[in-house]
Amino acid sequence: MAALNRLLRTSFSASLSRMSTTAAPEGGGRFVPELAVPKMGAGPRRDHRERGVQWVFLGCPGVGKGTYASRLSQLLGVPHIATGDLVREELSSSGSLAQQLSAIVNQGHLVSDEIIIELLSKRLQNGASNGESGFILDGFPRTIRQAEILEGVTDIDLVINLKLREDVLLKKCLGRRICSQCGGNFNVASIDIKGENGRPGINMAPLLPPPNCASKLITRSDDTEEVVKERLRVYNDTSLPVEEFFRKRGKLLEFELPGGIPESWPKLLRALNLEDHDDKQSAAA
Repeated sequence: MAALNRLLRTSFSASLSRMSTTAAPEGGGRFVPELAVPKMGAGPRRDHRERGVQWVFLGCPGVGKGTYASRLSQLLGVPHIATGDLVREELSSSGSLAQQLSAIVNQGHLVSDEIIIELLSKRLQNGASNGESGFILDGFPRTIRQAEILEGVTDIDLVINLKLREDVLLKKCLGRRICSQCGGNFNVASIDIKGENGRPGINMAPLLPPPNCASKLITRSDDTEEVVKERLRVYNDTSLPVEEFFRKRGKLLEFELPGGIPESWPKLLRALNLEDHDDKQSAAA
């Protein structure tokens, strides 16, 4: 196992080192980008040699990591790398991992560390060759072992943990749809839960497709109630320790989603002190 860990670290570290060079303040110490949340410490001023932010999104399946990570990726000019997308791309290919991954995903189990790191390393290598700098990781790390490997090879500036009550998560997951033609993601669930017993209500409008996609919507094969509940159970068992891992390092920002995108996006930007960077996307929200 120790030899395997060294191999994984070597492969992953090589990919990251090609992708970005991390500047450091005089006298040593970790570099924290100016865009990072001030609670975590202010770094030196940015210059042309500085890499992009290196952030991680955590949260249960279906919470909206991809939506918010993608928006921040566009806002900050860094790649959004979703391990779920990497797995689905591999599943749709004729690669050697496709059959193995199909059995794992359809049973609602998490993909092994070895497979995830192999896919992520390949993605980072491709990005490095295209001149990418920085990243927002979505869906990695999911285990303590993955977190340790990641910490051993690069600096993570901030970990954003999105939270949403489980009954809403279930409705959201069961409402997910994908356009079979363009690959767009939509959600047909209309969520309107009234507040009671001191618990706030929550309202989320559906994210409906444009007319040209409406007749082409499909449901992911793993978005059944049984599989979704199993995914949530597995996530809680394995990922809560990861939250604590980053909390102890002072890098965890916990954000409770108050509603859908129009309500949550501006509040997330305020939590990240990024209101001034949202000239285009605040209008779209």
